[in-house]
Amino acid sequence: MASAIEMLSRHRCYSGAVGFYRHQAATTACAMRFAVFTPPAAERGPVPVLYYLAGLTCNEETFMIKAGAQRLAAELGLMLVAPDTSPRGAPLPGDSESWDFGVGAGFYLDATEAPWSAHYRMYSYVTQELPALIGASFPADLKRQGIFGHSMGGHGALTIGLRNRDRYRSISAFAPIAAPSACPWGQKAFSGYLGADRARWHDYDATALVLDVKDAKRGPRILIDQGLADQFLDSQLHPGRFEDACARVGFPLRLRRHEGFDHGYYFISSFIDDHLRHHAQILSS
Repeated sequence: MASAIEMLSRHRCYSGAVGFYRHQAATTACAMRFAVFTPPAAERGPVPVLYYLAGLTCNEETFMIKAGAQRLAAELGLMLVAPDTSPRGAPLPGDSESWDFGVGAGFYLDATEAPWSAHYRMYSYVTQELPALIGASFPADLKRQGIFGHSMGGHGALTIGLRNRDRYRSISAFAPIAAPSACPWGQKAFSGYLGADRARWHDYDATALVLDVKDAKRGPRILIDQGLADQFLDSQLHPGRFEDACARVGFPLRLRRHEGFDHGYYFISSFIDDHLRHHAQILSS
């Protein structure tokens, strides 16, 4: 049974509404927050749901405030759901000592190492508890779900989408951490949350996962946008590794590289319409 939700605020937006909510989550054993944009079409019946996973240091507000997605989402009839990036209601030793591990940096995985394993279960939260809550509380069509995200959230969208292709019909990402086992951010997170055994890292590494996909050519086609002035491109993101892996197995991928764009939300807002249309086309078919 989905837990009761508390509405923190609600704002009229493009004839729909943006709401911010809190509930007691069973998977993370603490209070969690999330945001929902409900398009005007939801007044007439259930609409497709598109989940957005934000990056390091962000929270449930970041996308709704900065991305500029609501105007076109209202036109396309897409519900947008943005969860927080980590548990925050269960203080753990050292969870706020660095910006790339702990609070704000849940990496959308289920931790297996103590003390993180008691609360840092963002994979289960995003794939199980949150959709159940959305389906029970909002006019959402859970047969038409898509997922996308940015940076750490792009990593989450790729891994969650690849592992649950029967559930998420559309996938995209902005500047994702595409091969986390091979970069400092991913290695720090995986070592802390999952331990030293790299076999445990496999299920949360998109480049490794796509090589295991059966019937890869059936998709769905993934859209990735990457800025070439991104300060993290060479050291942390490695989209080329994911591109090569997709090519090896024939997985449909459209990776677009953009001169002059960096890692932030000016980049995201420049191409958000393309991503919304990408998802709407698939989810409406």
